[in-house]
Amino acid sequence: MASDTAANAFQACEDLVRTADKDRWLASLFAPAPVRPDLMALYAFNIEIAAVRERISAPLPGEVRLQWWRDLLNGEARGDVSGHPVATALTEVIARRRLPVKPLIDLIDARVFDLYDDVMPSVTDLEGYCGETSSALMQLAALILADGRDPGTADMAGHAGVAYALTGLIRAFPQHAVRGQVFVPADILARHGARREDIVSGTMSAGIGGALAELRALARGHLQASEALRGQVAVEVAAAFLPVALCRLYLDRMDQFIKAPFTSQVEAPQWRRQWLLWRGARRARSGPRLADLQAAAA
Repeated sequence: MASDTAANAFQACEDLVRTADKDRWLASLFAPAPVRPDLMALYAFNIEIAAVRERISAPLPGEVRLQWWRDLLNGEARGDVSGHPVATALTEVIARRRLPVKPLIDLIDARVFDLYDDVMPSVTDLEGYCGETSSALMQLAALILADGRDPGTADMAGHAGVAYALTGLIRAFPQHAVRGQVFVPADILARHGARREDIVSGTMSAGIGGALAELRALARGHLQASEALRGQVAVEVAAAFLPVALCRLYLDRMDQFIKAPFTSQVEAPQWRRQWLLWRGARRARSGPRLADLQAAAA
């Protein structure tokens, strides 16, 4: 019965990721089959935390929900958690792959920002937010693929995660604006004379266009830095970073459609995304082996 419960939990995680985070699900298809369920549990956890804002009407219930996840990770959750498939699968993965709990709790803490309607204070704060969410997720995925061994990918995860998160935040700009959320940092807004009030009211201005252009340039900078580190990523863990292969496609499309950021939906056909992921996976096969990297670092 216990094994059936676990199997159902992992299947529920995959179903959630396939529906709510299709790009990561597609990228996971290039990971070895035995570890895919563990990746699904990690990605499903991320979806659960990111979706808290959408499921609440006020910040306090969101804080309570995030605290439940903190308690779970600290082993202090009250009652049986087997009724929550993502919690069931995640706790099993943490034990099996010897994952550190702190990055998961830091991810939760970073997502507290989502519950409120504050403007992101600065570029530094935004990069920190992206690092504790997207970068941490990539590094944890690499740990899973390395079976708990140090994958040596901290720098890669840092830049790739920030590039991926920034790209996603710009793509979600219209949805965030409707909800009153402003992830464009205050210092960028000030440099371009843009205002939060215009963003949440859907009023386009030259300042907003300039601020979004600067944000895209920031994403491209981190993307370029991650591409320079690509040759240092071991073959065994390359699937953790495959989603970043889609950033340039999305950013290029933003360059074309950003004149109407409140109504444009920056999308790409699935066949194109799958081709880019396949090309990235094929390129990764020429990378070093994890054992060789660890031997060189010893």
